[in-house]
Amino acid sequence: MPINYVYDKEVQKIYFHGAHAGHKVDALRNCDKVCFTVYGNETIKEEAWAPFLQSVVVFGRCHFVESGAKATALLKQFAMKYYPDAQMVDEEIARAGKAAQVFEIEIEHLSGKEIQER
Repeated sequence: MPINYVYDKEVQKIYFHGAHAGHKVDALRNCDKVCFTVYGNETIKEEAWAPFLQSVVVFGRCHFVESGAKATALLKQFAMKYYPDAQMVDEEIARAGKAAQVFEIEIEHLSGKEIQER
């Protein structure tokens, strides 16, 4: 299912958020195995007329991040990707942060490539 995400390079984990109940939560309670795919990052190189595209497929396990300081910090890291400043993020987390469940994908295997679309 489509999600917005943030990748933390330091710990090499993917984080996303959603509701505390619903299809994602039900599916993950049934089985924590996930496949995560990103496709895009088009670039045009001077010598080639067709765009180059990158993709990566990640296989791993998805875990619920318990509410608390870690979940709040991850939610802020995620929100800073989309909000213009930290003050707006802090206000939104104070207003609606308790409704958000943070999820963590622990990467077990990944595969990526760059192809030229002709």
